[in-house]
This record gives sequence, structure tokens and C-alpha cells, in this order.
Amino acid sequence: MSGQGRERWFEDYVPGTTTEHGPLRVAEADVVDFGRRFDPQPFHVDPGAAAAGPFGGLIASGWHTCALMMRLFADEYLSPVSSLGSPGIDELRWTAPVRPGDELTLRTTVEEARLSRSKPDRGLLRTRIELLNQDGVVALSMVAMNLVRARPA
Repeated sequence: MSGQGRERWFEDYVPGTTTEHGPLRVAEADVVDFGRRFDPQPFHVDPGAAAAGPFGGLIASGWHTCALMMRLFADEYLSPVSSLGSPGIDELRWTAPVRPGDELTLRTTVEEARLSRSKPDRGLLRTRIELLNQDGVVALSMVAMNLVRARPA
């Protein structure tokens, strides 16, 4: 189910619905590049230092993990015809390291879909997000809030 290839409106996000999207493979060059640009700690940028570090090898920055999640979320969950952005997120946790070679899958569960009272042409979605590796281990969890257009009359 591709968000970019499918029209989805507020009414299509039914509370309690869980879907999975992906996978997305994590490349070592991307881990190092992101780390160098945005989070230059040794365990993100230097495989040698990372091997002797607290994680026993190179890991993606938590912010890189968020960016990988967002790629899947934008491509597969949100729809370009209805997405109106986000007022924020809650409960962001990085619960396991993401390593080069990991295959990540996005799991989404619609927790709440509330139509706006002041702007009835849109609603607020609260979505539980989990990013899992190939072993089913949750690497990231959070609750996203998104503004989504209602289906035109």
C-alpha cells in the first residue's frame, strides 16, 4: 500500500488499524555520512572506534533512525493528496541500535482520528509508530500527530 500511489483521506485512517510498510535497508555509507553531517560521535562515524565502543560496532544516529522512519512514513502511510503536516510527536524512544545492513519495517497503528471542530475539512491523527529490524526488534517507537484533509464532498 503506497501512500504516494494511493489517495487516502482522513476517513481512511480507522482507529485500531495496524499496517506494516517496508522494508528499507540501512547502508553503512549512509550511517557514516549522516553521522558526519549531523551527529559526529565515534560510534556513528568511525567503524574502528565504534568496534571498541559501547555498542560493539557502528550504529545509526537516533536522528538518522527517525529520518529512515520518516521516509517509510511519507512514502507508505501518508498520502500527498491529504497530508497537511504535523504539529509534533510524543513518546519518542530509541530502544535498540540500528546497524548497517539492517532491514527496517515500519509498523503503524491508528490510535485516534478526530475531526477538527473549527476546521471540519480536516482531522488530527495520532498514530503509534514502531520501526522494527529484520529480527522483529523494535528500534524506535513514538506517537505521531498528523493533520489530514477529509475526503472532499
